[in-house]
Amino acid sequence: MEELFFLQPEVVSALVKGFVVSVKLIVPSAIFGFIIGIVVGALTVYGNAFTVAIANGYVLIFRGFPLVVQLFIWYFGLPYIGIYLSPFVAAVLGFSLCSGAYQSEYVRGAFLSVKTGQTMAAQALGFSSLKMVLFVTLPQAFRRALPGCGNEIIYLIKYSSLAYMITCIELTGEGKIIASDSFRYTETFLVIGAIYLLLTSVAAWLLHRLECRLQLPGFEQYS
Repeated sequence: MEELFFLQPEVVSALVKGFVVSVKLIVPSAIFGFIIGIVVGALTVYGNAFTVAIANGYVLIFRGFPLVVQLFIWYFGLPYIGIYLSPFVAAVLGFSLCSGAYQSEYVRGAFLSVKTGQTMAAQALGFSSLKMVLFVTLPQAFRRALPGCGNEIIYLIKYSSLAYMITCIELTGEGKIIASDSFRYTETFLVIGAIYLLLTSVAAWLLHRLECRLQLPGFEQYS
């Protein structure tokens, strides 16, 4: 227990502050990333040639560029063209766009798994393309994409630790400051690792509960 004696009140306060910032980064990034993933995934399956090309280009770029490079571009690069973002906004933007690119592939696969007979029936009933996606294919695709998208959200929780690279001091950033001041690197980052483990465990449990709640027994086999 001696290793934890460095956790004085001011250290705990700094870690709590960093934890709150991390949660504030993760929640909107996960929501925006999922929305982007649904839109881009739908465009790649149901869009015209132009929108498919745009969607594929977006996925190619944001899956191909390292996330750290993307964050540097949003925070350090945009000022060269007169656009200034706060560290927090740049981090959320970078996380959302990167996460959305990965989630769009899970969503695309889920859309493709819906049998074409259902889309043909919707078209025969006079559904527009938008209504067909919203009311016929999306509810089914959402359930099927959820495990993969949930996995990406777990990754998002962990790579949110990169925000400190653009001076958004979240949990890892606070830990780096504490470790530099106390020279207790091992103990500090063991505590931080345990906090991230707790975050990912809670997220995994919530996502599993959501999957169970949305599951329709026998439906996935025959739809």
